[in-house]
Amino acid sequence: MISLYNTMTRQKEPFQPITPGVVNMYVCGPTVYNYIHIGNARSIIAFDTIRRYFEYRGYKVNFVSNFTDVDDKMINTAKKEGTTVANVADKYIKAFMADSQAINVEPATLNPRATENIPEIIDFIQVLLDKGYAYTVDGDVYYRTRKFKSYGKLSGQSIDDLEQGASEHTNDEETARKEDPIDFALWKGQKADEIAWDAPWGKGRPGWHIECSVMATKYLGDTIDIHAGGEDLEFPHHENEIAQSEAKTGKPFVHYWLHNGFVTVGDENEKMSKSLGNFVTVHDIVTQMNPQILRLFMATTQYRRPIQYTRENLAEAGNNLEKLKNAYANVNYRLKSAANGHDTNIENQITRLTQEFETAMDDDFNVQNGIAVVYEFAKLLNVYSEQPVVKSETLVQLKAKFAQLVGIFGVTFEEPQLEDATVADLIKQRDDARANRDFQKSDEIRDTLKAQGIILEDTPQGTRWKRK
Repeated sequence: MISLYNTMTRQKEPFQPITPGVVNMYVCGPTVYNYIHIGNARSIIAFDTIRRYFEYRGYKVNFVSNFTDVDDKMINTAKKEGTTVANVADKYIKAFMADSQAINVEPATLNPRATENIPEIIDFIQVLLDKGYAYTVDGDVYYRTRKFKSYGKLSGQSIDDLEQGASEHTNDEETARKEDPIDFALWKGQKADEIAWDAPWGKGRPGWHIECSVMATKYLGDTIDIHAGGEDLEFPHHENEIAQSEAKTGKPFVHYWLHNGFVTVGDENEKMSKSLGNFVTVHDIVTQMNPQILRLFMATTQYRRPIQYTRENLAEAGNNLEKLKNAYANVNYRLKSAANGHDTNIENQITRLTQEFETAMDDDFNVQNGIAVVYEFAKLLNVYSEQPVVKSETLVQLKAKFAQLVGIFGVTFEEPQLEDATVADLIKQRDDARANRDFQKSDEIRDTLKAQGIILEDTPQGTRWKRK
């Protein structure tokens, strides 16, 4: 049984879905005013890996991740670029989709946009007003935080601590307008030249927190299995989502809260963020290296742990990726001469390693122990690809299981391309030249193939080739 660490209870708990065999999972998506950086990618990759493991275990996953496509940052970017908020959103959502595809993230079941759900947001806020959990001030709507008695239960914040912190900002214009400094905005009244929608209490736009409450409950139900996001969202964003949602529905909002660790940079292990200006975008990095390197780098650290971003760590991930690809290529070439039938010894090892992998991953998605098992699989592929007599059916089984487990980490393999007759003929000529110790001709053929984008690799199983 899968167990996961629930931020709400601060302990691991066995996963029991609301509907047997189904996981309803909501992950907070990006505010689409810029390209995503690899700190954002950490959350995207971590929860895509978790989703893939649930699917491997046979669950149907309804995976919803939103786009915040209207807020202060969106408005400021639109003004800076001399365009509309909608155009900014379209531009960066398109970039997000391209970057996500590059790092092999499965498409979400649904990517709702805040601006597509304005009527539902207004209705949600109206219920909170009717129940006395919200109030209006000159076109703004605020949530009465103190009225929700269990506020702070996710993050461990106390109302007294929040009040003390808020008191330091009593001169702030917005704070002065609230009934209580700890209240937060559900709706922001329109300012000059800002995008806005009509509402019963005045034109304006939704606050950030209300968007996720509305979209999570609209598309997944009043109570959902898993809500996930970066650990920086635990407070106040997720805390506010709980207060809004449970005040409206009278039901528990989420059964399991999952939060991923940060990506850090520099000697001081500083959090990567746009506000600090220390970020690297996925948009840039995938043009500089194989995107699967970034994917493997991030997918193989347990989601709750921080990741230190360095060129050295990326290079190590690149080497590990090459080892996995070589193991897969080795077994493919060995299959060309394998005999028919089964090998009980190999099948037993496949069963044992699969059980070890599942034990690791069932324990709060311990990908570090899981990938260690995958490397054991790679060694097995390398060993049996060099054996003189190995049964093809068993090799196919070994290859398939290896690819399936590696796929959970978002790494895929290309099947060997059919050998072009000309390439095959040149490789044969080169092999003959080497056998005759005509190394000049052998080198000339290698250089000719290299100029055509064909890379040769001499192995104990013979000459292999691949295209750049």
